[in-house]
Amino acid sequence: MKPAVISADVLFEDHRSKLKWQWVAGLGASERRFDEVAVREARSGADLVGYLNYIHPYRVQILGPREVAYLSNATAEDCARRIARIVTLEPPVLVLADGQVAPEALLSMCERAQIPMFATEHSSAFVIDVLRAYLSKHFADRITMHGVFMDILGMGVLITGESGLGKSELGLELISRGNGLVADDAVDLYRINQTTIEARCPDLLQNLLEVRGIGLLDIRAIFGETAVRRKMRLKLIVHLVRRETLERDYERLPSEPLVQDVLGIAVRKVVIQVVAGRNIAVLVEAAVRNSILQMRGIDTYQEFIDRQRRAME
Repeated sequence: MKPAVISADVLFEDHRSKLKWQWVAGLGASERRFDEVAVREARSGADLVGYLNYIHPYRVQILGPREVAYLSNATAEDCARRIARIVTLEPPVLVLADGQVAPEALLSMCERAQIPMFATEHSSAFVIDVLRAYLSKHFADRITMHGVFMDILGMGVLITGESGLGKSELGLELISRGNGLVADDAVDLYRINQTTIEARCPDLLQNLLEVRGIGLLDIRAIFGETAVRRKMRLKLIVHLVRRETLERDYERLPSEPLVQDVLGIAVRKVVIQVVAGRNIAVLVEAAVRNSILQMRGIDTYQEFIDRQRRAME
């Protein structure tokens, strides 16, 4: 699903300190928003910002030195026509970059058409990079999954599984072993580009872990700042199952690595059986280390098959 469309005043406030921009025209249009159809059709939020372009409507239009010169250095009639055409683009916001000064006709047009215009000393390339990253995250595909999301040995890992198997207790043990908590119970997952999913914790659950019999624990207060993370990229899913589920639904030695589709992206997956006496935290860390090796091109299963074939020969 798509998050709520942001308005001009939200965009301005979120970047006031980073871009040090001023609101120079269209102050009465603070609630102006991105076109919802354009948002739905965009491949990513990055498509919603770029240099002044009369072909691509409904996006933040950036005006650097060349664009301002194009709007200024012509006959009065041509300049007026070029500026008037901007209205047909229906931009949510115009941004003057590189310390450019807007032509009076452009300022007047923004006031009449109620188009917000911001001005910054930063380069147009920098502004585009900042806004593309921001909009890519804001308009990313998003789902919420049940589980515990951890930073384990530097890898973003989502721990899922059947109810009652102790996912939160496992998370607590992993934290005590030096790993970090991102989110417990509800994990917000965002597809920020074609190959990357980012996990974040809902604000309501920030730093909290619920353990049956104890209640809510403030992990940051108990273990310190280094025990929590604001966000991590999803690289591995660890799924906990009971013995009967493992025997019924999974191979003991799968010939191909397991994957799970999340927001259209195939994510590596391992399945761990939970029985009394097993040290699940150690098994999870071992699964993470093995996944790191696989990402580096080291396939232990394939090496075993090759070794077996050589022995038979």
